[in-house]
Amino acid sequence: MKGIVFFDLDGTLLDNTRGIIPESTLQALDELRKGYIVALSTGRDMDSHYSVKWKKLVAPDVIIHMNGTKITIGDRLLFEHYMDKKLLSRIYDFSLEADICFGTTILDRDYYTIPEKKTRADLAFTREIKRNYRPFSELIDGDVRIHALSYAGDLAKDKPVIEEAFPELELLGFDSGAGADVVEKGFSKAEGLRRVCEHYGIDRSHTYAFGDSQNDLMIIKEAGVGVAMGNAVPELKERADLVTDPIWDDGIYKACVRLGLIGGSNT
Repeated sequence: MKGIVFFDLDGTLLDNTRGIIPESTLQALDELRKGYIVALSTGRDMDSHYSVKWKKLVAPDVIIHMNGTKITIGDRLLFEHYMDKKLLSRIYDFSLEADICFGTTILDRDYYTIPEKKTRADLAFTREIKRNYRPFSELIDGDVRIHALSYAGDLAKDKPVIEEAFPELELLGFDSGAGADVVEKGFSKAEGLRRVCEHYGIDRSHTYAFGDSQNDLMIIKEAGVGVAMGNAVPELKERADLVTDPIWDDGIYKACVRLGLIGGSNT
């Protein structure tokens, strides 16, 4: 293979406002597979109830889940890291005391400390989601193990408070400002890229990364070529090697043509 192309999902492949992956994007992915490994690099767990349909549609060769805390190749697990139960217990106590919402989704179950705050955050990001809330305490007291968390709320207001209480955590904000991915420091999409390149024996210079939000910043910098969507946050556009059109204006397809990754008969 010529290299690896890494794609974020939300806001990059998936147009959340319309709930679709554009046809031109799917065409670009099909053409890319003729010479490149297609990878997803996302803050989601793509095996969860809400994500598995997009996983099937994209059909990636490899997935960096939850900002590098889990990596799969097909049905095979390449890497994973679980959060410590003691850390989760501290986060739970802090959450209730500070009225700040944390949680995660595992398969078809949603474990959030303050469910009503997660529901409000969903509506700021996408269409209404019917969630199956379970007590967050089950993550601490039971056998369920998790890789990463998400935060729901006003990030500008809560981030300094969270970072002071948990210097070991990294908050990677959503474009909406109504949430963030929460991982332990040392884990990122960029670290996932390095692990995937090592597995395939492909040099980092032969990688491409597409993204739109804050959690894509490190992988955009790490890849041989970093591409920001036209709808990306300003900071990402400043750091990218190429800024393409927005997701809804065939941004993925146009960038792949411009970079010479595919032939370009569609636009």
